[in-house]
Amino acid sequence: MAKIKTTYFCQSCGYHAPKWLGRCPSCGEWNTFVEEVIQKEEPERGSWRSGTVTKTAPKPKAIHAINFEEQPRLSTPDNELNRVLGGGIVPGSLVLIGGEPGIGKSTLMLQIALGLQDLRVLYVSGEESEQQIKMRAERLPVPTSDCYVLTETSTQNIFRTIEHFEPQVLIIDSIQTMQSSMVESGAGSVSQVRECTAELMKFAKESGTPVFMIGHITKEGSLAGPKVLEHMVDTVLTFEGDRHNTYRILRTNKNRFGSTSELGIYEMLGTGLRQVTNPSEILISQREEALSGIAIGSMLEGNRPLMIEIQSLVSIANYGTPQRSSTGYDNKRLQMLLAVLEKRGGFRLGQQDVFLNVAGGLKVEDPAIDLAVCAAIVSSYEDIAIAPSIAFAAEVGLGGEVRAVSRIDSRISEAEKLGFKQIYISKYNTKGLDLKGYRIGIKPVTKLDEVFQGVLV
Repeated sequence: MAKIKTTYFCQSCGYHAPKWLGRCPSCGEWNTFVEEVIQKEEPERGSWRSGTVTKTAPKPKAIHAINFEEQPRLSTPDNELNRVLGGGIVPGSLVLIGGEPGIGKSTLMLQIALGLQDLRVLYVSGEESEQQIKMRAERLPVPTSDCYVLTETSTQNIFRTIEHFEPQVLIIDSIQTMQSSMVESGAGSVSQVRECTAELMKFAKESGTPVFMIGHITKEGSLAGPKVLEHMVDTVLTFEGDRHNTYRILRTNKNRFGSTSELGIYEMLGTGLRQVTNPSEILISQREEALSGIAIGSMLEGNRPLMIEIQSLVSIANYGTPQRSSTGYDNKRLQMLLAVLEKRGGFRLGQQDVFLNVAGGLKVEDPAIDLAVCAAIVSSYEDIAIAPSIAFAAEVGLGGEVRAVSRIDSRISEAEKLGFKQIYISKYNTKGLDLKGYRIGIKPVTKLDEVFQGVLV
């Protein structure tokens, strides 16, 4: 008879203890321990290759003696996903994609599955019926492909199907609905999520089949399940965006096979997700007349330069303490720049409400937009519009100096491609830069005063 025992798991980080604890010693969270029943038993027939392969004990091997061959990545018809993954799908990789409910995770994965024309794809759903998936596939403008659908939640039954079907790509929707008979707790619990992920990881590494897993998130915005889930997988993607906005952003939080600073941008339409090949055009508003408080800045997301619109509104604080509010930008950095403008620039902003917004719903961390933020705030304060043909790409220091930023040539080329006439950069960025090689007017400056005298006319 199988031995049954109970243990307590932290729902936040996955730490386990033999008895209930009020505070988790690993993550420090309170009242997160729940009791789960774990049954230790022999693997039954139906687990991935359980009992069918006899392995010898592994022996240590010198790293120079390991045979290595570069495996070609699987290219998908989705160029945005290829960029985020680092150039395509790596064979044998385990990819986790998370996001808000209704953001479009299942639509993205189904669209990818239908777009892989020459590969046999198995789409396993534990949340939708076959008719619901078919209904969603009908509105996607993707030709017929070798995509097969399986509605199942038991990992043992899934692996039985895999051994006969032998898919080349496996998609799990979602990992929180999967359940393994090796663990007695319910689907979605910490132990179930960890066990199911371990079985899928073993399958991916031994068979060389890439596996995509859709994951839920908690109300705090983090991926549901133990933190070890993110450590086990090769790549963690996050699908972000406001459900009331049509644009979605695919970010990389972890990638063992590429950069973690890349992002892909999509537009949600009635016919599925459309790739946005030139995001700068949608991030800059089309205006018929110039308005004060608006400046265009240059930022980098991975290797991709983007021109984004910074909107600012400065007004007299009539209700007591002045407000400092920002959307898409670090509020502490905003307060620092306001202090610089008041101390070094002489602008009386202490009794002014300041509101800042990054158009398009992006969250920006690149310090190269500091100059655009300062220009937008001063423009709104003075109620003088900045010409829409002017862009900014520089960091601002505490002394009011304009500092150099990385990859200035890419930023200038992107501004030139979009038709900007002038771009203000730091004078220290001009070393080794061929100023005559650009059609756009490059304005090197060292202080904020030089910028305001040039644009506020």
